[in-house]
This record gives sequence, structure tokens and C-alpha cells, in this order.
Amino acid sequence: MSGPSATPSRPLRVGVLASGEGTNLQALLDTVHGHEAEVVALACDKPDARALIRAAGAGVPTRVFPRADHPTREDRDAAIAAWLGAEGVELVVLAGYMAILTPVFVGAFEGRIVNVHPSLLPAFPGIRAIEQAIAHGVEVFGVTVHLVDDGVDTGRILLQDAVRIPGAPDAAAVHDALRPLEHRLLPEAVRRAARGELLPAGDG
Repeated sequence: MSGPSATPSRPLRVGVLASGEGTNLQALLDTVHGHEAEVVALACDKPDARALIRAAGAGVPTRVFPRADHPTREDRDAAIAAWLGAEGVELVVLAGYMAILTPVFVGAFEGRIVNVHPSLLPAFPGIRAIEQAIAHGVEVFGVTVHLVDDGVDTGRILLQDAVRIPGAPDAAAVHDALRPLEHRLLPEAVRRAARGELLPAGDG
């Protein structure tokens, strides 16, 4: 079983999930979109997410899936998965998506979901990763792009990079320093997927 891949004549069809500003989405739009990949759908859980404006500006179809509109998280995830499937999405990218995915969604796109996390996994998984790292007293902070499985940031690591920030002042400053790493690594992961280099979890 091989991972998602594009062909020489057809870019990889990418769906993005985002909750906020959408800077990682913008990085994809500015680099791989229209080349190795095509961002064909953006799903948001928040109607005021700036990511929606960024996607609309690039002509990318968008849809909002508020939690309150669905009886359960599983119902919402099923609705998102169905919409992405209808849009022909081959790879899902979590670009600042703050909701935890249920097995319903992960199962629908098994081995085809990529996340960017602001730590050097397996250290500091889960929420508030930068705050965890600062509290631990580290001086080297990093970014991990990994496949998503049913665990919390436990999927296979694809790419990592790090930067030294001695005496890190606060989480916001650290995240500002990490953002260029995110914006470089996430498109590179998509490029690798387009070349067929990402195998589903358990196949590599």
C-alpha cells in the first residue's frame, strides 16, 4: 500500500484544517499550491478564523463546521471527512487546527493526515507544548511534522528542525521564532507526499 502521490500531470489534492490565523495555510498557498499540490478545500471549526479569508483570496473552497452544529465530535468529524472526500482530497494537512480529531476522521484518512507541532517530539506532546518546554528549562526549541494516528502527537515523525533560544522570554516569542521552521517544513512534507514518499503508518 503506497501513500498519497501526485502524477506528473496532476498535482496532489490537499485539504487543510485550520482554526485561526492560517499562517501555515498561507505558507502552503505561497509554495506548493499550483505546483506539486493543489489546496482544494479548507475546513474550519471557527467562523471567524482568518484562515477562511486567506483561502477565499486564493479561490480555495471553504466550509465551517462549528461544534455546536453537530450532536457529537464524531458527527462533526464524519461531516468534515465526507466533505473533504467529496472534494477529492488525497492528503489532509492540519495547519493550526485546535480540535482533537476522533478515530472517525483519522480512520477515514488513515496514513494521509499530516500535522505540524511546535516541539521536538516525542518531547512535549499535546497542548501548550511551548509552555511545557519553557517550564522544563530547555534552550533548544523545535518543530515536528508528523503523521497523525489515534494518539496525541504519537504518529510517525516525518521532519524536524530546531533553533536555540537561550532564556526564552515567553511562549509568544518562541512561537514567532519557530514559525519560519513551520513554514518551511510543512510545504516540504507536502512535496514529499506529492512524490509518493509518505507511507501510511505501519507500512514503513
